[in-house]
Amino acid sequence: MIRSMTGFASVSREDQGERVNVTVKSVNHRFLDTQIKAPQSLGSIESRLKAVLQKKLTRGRVEVSLGVEHTSPPVREVVLDEKLLDQVSQVMESARARGLVTGALTASDVLRIPQALEIRAKADAGSAGVSESLAALVEGVIEDAVDALIVMRATEGRFLEADLGARLATITSFVDELERLAREGQSAMGDRLRERLAQLPADLAGDAAAVAQEVVRFVARSDVDEEIVRMRAHVDHWHALARGPEPCGRKLDFLLQEMNREVNTVGSKVEGSRATETVIAAKAELERLKEQVQNVE
Repeated sequence: MIRSMTGFASVSREDQGERVNVTVKSVNHRFLDTQIKAPQSLGSIESRLKAVLQKKLTRGRVEVSLGVEHTSPPVREVVLDEKLLDQVSQVMESARARGLVTGALTASDVLRIPQALEIRAKADAGSAGVSESLAALVEGVIEDAVDALIVMRATEGRFLEADLGARLATITSFVDELERLAREGQSAMGDRLRERLAQLPADLAGDAAAVAQEVVRFVARSDVDEEIVRMRAHVDHWHALARGPEPCGRKLDFLLQEMNREVNTVGSKVEGSRATETVIAAKAELERLKEQVQNVE
């Protein structure tokens, strides 16, 4: 399967007063490199989130941005600072004994005392870390975001596959051309050798059968049949990988190295300017293929 390594997805979901927002983006990388940017309070489940990424992706630098919002009003509590109130009462009693003030301390008086009364969000009772409901929500949103990312990478992969297929067809035409030029070059080389041997004086000509065998051996050194067969096998393997269900970027990159090696060998054996031009064109096209394969997962 040819799937791109670049993509973007954003998913939000709300449940039980919690909203989770996830953004996932990925770019090219030789291996799978994951980075999760999340609130510190979710640090205890980071390994679970990375496991989701590793289960669904094989290559690419993947960056996940995660945010959590509380959408329901928090439970509040009223806290009275009794120690402070006791101190205030003692001071008031002393002032009352001296006739400076009259009457008892009222609720209105307490409300006007700074920091005596506080209304605040109630802390979760007995809950340290992330609740299982929130952890499950976060994990589910991460999975949805990664699935959306995979869809985008697959869509881009189809465009990549079309481009790679066209370039591979060009390589195949170069292979056919090199095979034809190699056979013509072998035939021409054999003819030239025979002509030159025929021009030798009779005392240097030697045994005709032995000379013919040497000509065959010399011409055989320029034979490229093995390289051509391997090149076509590599092309067939490429098509099989592209049609298969598994990500194949690394294997395609390896195949391109093998193809380049075969073309180099053919270039060292074939003769003629036309063959040299075809070898150079094939190597240039292989280099373009290699650049594009760097985008394949």
